[in-house]
Amino acid sequence: MIISASRRTDIPARYPEWFINRLREGEVLVQNPYNRKKIQRITLSPDVVDSIVFWSKNPEPMRPYLREIDEMGYRYYFQMTITDYGPDLEPEAPDISDAMATFLLMSAQLGKERMDWRFDPILLTEKYTKDYHLEKFEMMCEWLHRATTRCIVSFVDAYRNSPFQELEQEEIEELAEGLGKIAGKYQLPLYSCAEKLDLKRFGIRHGACIDGEKIRKIAGYKLDARKDPGQRKECRCIESIDIGSYDTCINGCAYCYAVHSPASARKKYEQHDPASPLLVGRLRGDETITEKEIHSLRDNQLSLFD
Repeated sequence: MIISASRRTDIPARYPEWFINRLREGEVLVQNPYNRKKIQRITLSPDVVDSIVFWSKNPEPMRPYLREIDEMGYRYYFQMTITDYGPDLEPEAPDISDAMATFLLMSAQLGKERMDWRFDPILLTEKYTKDYHLEKFEMMCEWLHRATTRCIVSFVDAYRNSPFQELEQEEIEELAEGLGKIAGKYQLPLYSCAEKLDLKRFGIRHGACIDGEKIRKIAGYKLDARKDPGQRKECRCIESIDIGSYDTCINGCAYCYAVHSPASARKKYEQHDPASPLLVGRLRGDETITEKEIHSLRDNQLSLFD
């Protein structure tokens, strides 16, 4: 099984000690997002975990634990988001120079195949214009193109209560054309994340963030995996189990779909105990815990080409 850590919150930045404790214990408890009393116990043995996919704006706090994770036998890679926004939109994210320094250090440590750069979501305002994005993207490409094998882009979605409007098709295509030319200049493969539009003519291919082919290379074996049925129609990720919780990230990003309010996230963050099997709080005794059936996605079927 693939463990996603996490689309719902920034585990490497905010909960690294908790995460390594969960690996040491070999299991984690995950609450149902809609009913705190329903909990699943998920085994985290490296025998059944084919890969861990980390999502983060700042994986630096996780770096001290990477050697131990390696020694335990886990396979993993990082999706690290580095955007061009300031503290008006990302008040708790590291600045661009610090984020790029972390990316370069981790790429040198882990290998560029295990460090994906995310430049998303792209949104437009009076400050963050098309030209602004393209200028900053080129600067980042110059620094990062040798430290990764791909860059993943997406355009902001207008989810409920979002303060940002979705881009018009013309705006997306203008940005895609500029991004594609810049990435091509640096020979950096560019992929889109869950986008409806086909941007291949601009050098941007449909991508999968939890990528079966990438994981096959990292794990060293074929996977018998299907598209994740819990994601959007346009998403091409393979199935995974997310061990994070909504409303727990205190990065404060203005466009985040996973946080109802900064105050709510801060309140839950203050209830966090790194020794607890739950990300937030501890068991109260009124929960129903079920065992999630976990198995490796290793495909042991032989073919003429093996």
